[in-house]
Amino acid sequence: MLRTPPSFPFLGGGPRDVALIEGGREVLYEELACRVAERAERLGDTRRLVMITAGNAVEPIVTYLAALAGRHPVMFVADDEAGRRSRETFVELFNPDVVAAGRDESWALCERRRGTSHELHPELAMLVGTSGSTGSAKLVRLSHENLRSNAAAIAQYLNLTRDDRGVTTLPLQYCYGLSVVNSHLTAGASVALTDRSVSDEQFWRDFAAVGATSFAGVPYTFELLEASRFEERSLPSLRYITQAGGRLAPELVRRYARLGKDRGFELFVMYGQTEATARMAYLEPGLAETKAGAIGGPIPGGSLRVDLEAGTDVGELVYSGPNVMLGYAHSAADFALGRTVHELRTGDLARHRRDGLFEVVGRMNRFAKVFGLRIDLDELEQRLAADGFDVRLASANERLLVFALAERHVAGARHRAAAVIGVPLHAVEGFAVAEFPRTASGKPDTAALVRFAERTRAPHGMADRSAPNPQRFSGDAASTAASITALYLELLGRPDATPNDSFASLGGDSLSYVEVSLRLEPILGKLPRDWPSMTPIELAQGGTPPSELLPGTVNELDGCDDWNASTASRAPRLAPGAGAPDRKHATDRSRWSGTQRVDTAAVLRALAIVLIVGSHADLFRLQGGAHVLLAVVGYNLARFQLADVPGAGRTIKLLRSVAQLAAPAVLWIGSVALITGEYRATTALLVNAFVPGPDRWTDQWQFWFFELAVWIMLGLAALFAARPLDQLDRRLPFAFPLALVVGALVARYAVTGVESGLVERYTVAAALWIFAIGWAGARARRLEQRVLLSLITVAGTLGFFADPAREAVVIAGVLVLLWLPTLRLPRILVPATWALAGASMFIYLTHWQVFPVWESTAPVVGTVLSLAVGVAAWRGYRALEPLALKALAKVPLAGRSTTPERVTREAIHG
Repeated sequence: MLRTPPSFPFLGGGPRDVALIEGGREVLYEELACRVAERAERLGDTRRLVMITAGNAVEPIVTYLAALAGRHPVMFVADDEAGRRSRETFVELFNPDVVAAGRDESWALCERRRGTSHELHPELAMLVGTSGSTGSAKLVRLSHENLRSNAAAIAQYLNLTRDDRGVTTLPLQYCYGLSVVNSHLTAGASVALTDRSVSDEQFWRDFAAVGATSFAGVPYTFELLEASRFEERSLPSLRYITQAGGRLAPELVRRYARLGKDRGFELFVMYGQTEATARMAYLEPGLAETKAGAIGGPIPGGSLRVDLEAGTDVGELVYSGPNVMLGYAHSAADFALGRTVHELRTGDLARHRRDGLFEVVGRMNRFAKVFGLRIDLDELEQRLAADGFDVRLASANERLLVFALAERHVAGARHRAAAVIGVPLHAVEGFAVAEFPRTASGKPDTAALVRFAERTRAPHGMADRSAPNPQRFSGDAASTAASITALYLELLGRPDATPNDSFASLGGDSLSYVEVSLRLEPILGKLPRDWPSMTPIELAQGGTPPSELLPGTVNELDGCDDWNASTASRAPRLAPGAGAPDRKHATDRSRWSGTQRVDTAAVLRALAIVLIVGSHADLFRLQGGAHVLLAVVGYNLARFQLADVPGAGRTIKLLRSVAQLAAPAVLWIGSVALITGEYRATTALLVNAFVPGPDRWTDQWQFWFFELAVWIMLGLAALFAARPLDQLDRRLPFAFPLALVVGALVARYAVTGVESGLVERYTVAAALWIFAIGWAGARARRLEQRVLLSLITVAGTLGFFADPAREAVVIAGVLVLLWLPTLRLPRILVPATWALAGASMFIYLTHWQVFPVWESTAPVVGTVLSLAVGVAAWRGYRALEPLALKALAKVPLAGRSTTPERVTREAIHG
C-alpha cells in the first residue's frame, strides 16, 4: 500500500525509510520525494517527452520519477559512449522535448524547446526499446497502469517488504533493470545503486556493506557467478536471486536452487518481455529444483494460455493482464495513439504441462534470442541487404548464424551483423554456402541452413563461453572491445583473451602496463584510473570518466538550453557533433603540440630511473628515486598481481612475477660475474642481504632493489596461500595493507631506530613499509584514507636517511603517487616517458656497467648512454621473450600438458 500521494509514483516507504543508496550515501524517502517534486516543477506543467541517459545513479531515478509524477512520457537510453548511436537515432526520429544527461555534479536538464512538438496520449507514461534491436527504432508504449501493476505484482510474489534492499546489476534502460527499482520503491524497500559487475570483487564488498538482500541476473550473470566462485561467498543478508532475460540451463537452475537451500536464499526464475512491462510469469522457488525448465505460472493479475497448433501439444504463448503494453511506436506520430494491443502474443512456442506449469520450447517465427536480445531476423536481413550484404540469417543456441554465397563476403557480413544488433563479434557465426536452400513450397528453408551449420566443423567465429552481457553492450562498443581484446592478445601473449578478461586478470603487470597504456589511449582517449581491472567491454562503454558530460547527449543536441539540476544555470550550446571531433584528424594536427595525461606511476618510474642513473653517474646528486620506485612497485602490485582473481590466482601471479623479475636479473648479474668477477654468487642469486658482511656500501649491494622486490613478493605469495588471510584482504582491501604499513613501521623502528644504517635502509625489515604505503595507496578510495597515508609517509620518512634532500624526494614522490592518478605532460615528452618507464628495470640492471667509463670525464654521456643501453636491452628482451617461451613449450616435461602453458610478462620492476 502506497504511503505517499498518488502523484508520486512508486514511493511506498515511510519518510525516514531509506530509498536509495549510492556510494555509501543514503537517500531517505522524504528526501527523494522532495527532490522528485522539485524536479517535476522544473519539468513544468506542459506534458513533454523526456529522454534520460540511464546510469545506475540517483539523478536519473529522480528525473524518471519526476517525469512520471508530472505525466511526462519518459524514455531511457544508455548513458555511455557505446550507446551514442542509439541516442542520436532516438533524438532524430522521436525528437524529445527535454534531455536529462550527465553524472553527479554534471547532471543537467536540457530543454530543447519550451513546449512540446508532440501529441501525447493521456495514458502514455513510458517508451522503451524492445529487449533487442536490429537497428530499427521501434518502441514499446507503456501506460502508468502498466508500470504500476507490474511493479505491484513483482513486489507481491517476491514478498518485498521495507526490510528488503536490492542492488542494481542491470542498467535502467533494460526493462528488467528498471523493474527492480520500481518494485522495491513500491514496497517501501531500498535500492543500492551501482554500475559494477558481479565479477568485480568490490561489488560484493559493497553488497555486504549495505546488507543487500537480493540481486537480479540474466543467463550471462550466472556465467560470471560461476567463474568467480559465487558458491564460496558468505552472504548472510542475501534473501533471494531473480533470473530472467533468457532461458537459464536447467542444470544451473537446479544447482542454484540447491545452493539456496544450503545458504538460506531463494531462486526466482522469471519470464517476461518488454511488451509486458517486464514480467509475465515466474516459477515458485520451491519448484526450481524439481521443475527446472518451466517458466511457472502467470504473475498476480495476469493470465497465460497456449493457442495449440493442430495435432500438437504446443502453440503460441499468449498473455493477458494490466501490464500488457498499449502498443508499438514506429514514429513520433504514434505517441498520440491509445491502446492498440489487448493481449500479448509472445511469439514463443510453449506447452501447458499436466502439472499446471508452462514451458517455453522455442520460437514460432523469425524472432530469435541472441544472448538475451530479441532479434527480428527478417528486419536484420533487410538492413544487411541495404548495406550490400546478400545473406540469410538463422539462430541456434542463442547465437546468430550468417550465411553468404561466397567466402569473401562472410567476414564483412559477420562484422556488420554484430555491429548492427550490438553483440560482440564472436557471438555471430559465419558460413559460406553454394546456394540458399528453399522448401518444396519455395519458401526459405531456414532449418536446412541450421543443419548445415551444425555439420560444418569450422565456422567463422565460433561462439564461446565468454559472451559479454548483451544488456550492457552495443554495436559501436563491439568493435572497440574486439580491438582491445586483440591488443591484450598481442601484448600479453594471451591468445585465450576474451572481452570479459581485464588487463589484470590476464596477468598484466607494470612492464606490460606501459605499452598497453600507450596503445590503448588512441583507442579510448583518456583512460579511467582503474582501467587495468576493467574488461574490454567496460572500457569500450566507459573510457571517458563519468564526471564529464557524455558525448552524444546534452552536448550534441541542436537547439538545447541547459538547466543545471541544482542551480538552473544556463550552459553553452553546441551544434550537433560539436562535442566529438574526428579523433584521427585531431591527433594528426596535435601530435607533438599541447599536453597529454599520463599515468602517474609511469611518470614516477621514468623520473626515478633518471634520478638514479644521474646520481650514480655524478651528473647531479639527488637521491631517493629507488625508494620512490619501491612505493610504485607496491602500488602496481596492488593493481595487477593482487587484483581480484578467484582462488589461488593471486599466489600464482605473484610467483610468476618473481620468476619474470628474477630471471633477467640473475642472467645479467651472473653473466657479468662470470666475465669480470665483479659480483659474488650470492649477489647473482639475489641473497646478498642474507649474507653477513660489513655495514657499509659495496658493489654487492648494487642490486638491492631487485632483492627487496623478489623477497617481498615471495613473502606475499606465502601470505596469500593461506586462504583466511587471502579472504581477509578481499574483505578489507584498505585496512589489510594499512595494517601491514603499521606492522612494518614498528619492525623498522625496532631494527633501525629513527635513522637507518648505511645498508639497513636497503633491507626488507627497514624498507617494507614504503612498499606497503604504495599498496595501500592503490586501495585508498576516500579522502581520509589518503590523508592518513600521507601523514604516515611524512612521519616515517623524516630521519630515515639523515639526508633532508633525499627524504624530500621520497616524500614528494609518494605524495604525488597518492594524490594524482595522472599527470599532464607536454605531448612531445610522452614517448620518451613511456620508453624510460617501460625500460626502467633493464636500465637499473645494466647501467652499473655503462656509466663508470664516463663518470669522471663526461657524466652527461654516461647518463644518456646508460638510459639508451637499458632501453635497447628492454626492447631486445621483449623481442626474444616470445621465442624463448615457444622453445620452452616444446621441451617435454613430465606431467606437462601437450598444450603449452601461456606465460605472461609479470615483472614488477623499478
